[in-house]
Amino acid sequence: MMKTWIIVLLGLATATSVSAGDWETSADLGLNFSQSSYNDDWTGEEKGTVVWTFLSDVVAARATERADWKNTLKLKYGKTKTQDIDATSGERSWGDSEKSTDRIFFESLYKFTRTGVAEPFVALTLESQFDDGASHFLKPALWTESAGLGKTLAKTERTELFSRMGAAYRQRQIHGVDAVTDGGLEWVTDLSHTFSEQLKMVSKLTLYKALSSSAEDAASPGAEDDWKAMDMAWEVSFSASVSKYIQASLFFEVLYDKEIVDAKRVRQNLGVGVTYKLF
Repeated sequence: MMKTWIIVLLGLATATSVSAGDWETSADLGLNFSQSSYNDDWTGEEKGTVVWTFLSDVVAARATERADWKNTLKLKYGKTKTQDIDATSGERSWGDSEKSTDRIFFESLYKFTRTGVAEPFVALTLESQFDDGASHFLKPALWTESAGLGKTLAKTERTELFSRMGAAYRQRQIHGVDAVTDGGLEWVTDLSHTFSEQLKMVSKLTLYKALSSSAEDAASPGAEDDWKAMDMAWEVSFSASVSKYIQASLFFEVLYDKEIVDAKRVRQNLGVGVTYKLF
């Protein structure tokens, strides 16, 4: 399995530079919360809500004379509780909590930085969630292992832009369904920009074109060629520090995967909450 070889390569590359360089780590934790409620005497269809979302952004990076290794872990999980209105009596009661946000993103990127114009890299990425609504951990899960060439297009105190392209191998795992594997080309561009000490923007654009897939012979009638369509994932997040512990955040995401649905999926989250820098 290519995933095993990528992990081995990352391990060997790290082992060659254990004696040089130091780890730079950061961990930001956040909790967004909002609440509203209405009593039984309120006339109207307004419904109270309780919404909370936990966010975590952890980065561990190490730079040596020959290479950079960056590991990123992003977690999001939240629930929403809504008031129900009895159609007969008009009485209000709180319903069960429902999951509103659920995301696990992990990326390990190792790139060789002293090779001239281009920077060879190997990478391992996992996109999943804590559960699929039926208590199945890490389902569904999308594993991507890639290797190729990249280039740091800009790197200043405020801005960093890195783009990479290479061969990739993916495995899509869903509970109770045979895993779907495919191989193709992947292009990823990462951009971060600090507008000021209080405002920062981070963007990631991923394009993937499958050249072969195990779904070719197993697809349902009429969907035999869906795996051939290019997949896209673009996310942009803004974080603004209101005070030492209060932060506002805006997250915007656009996804397209024809094997899931032949339409763009858009998600937007705006929140204000308490943040804490663990280290």
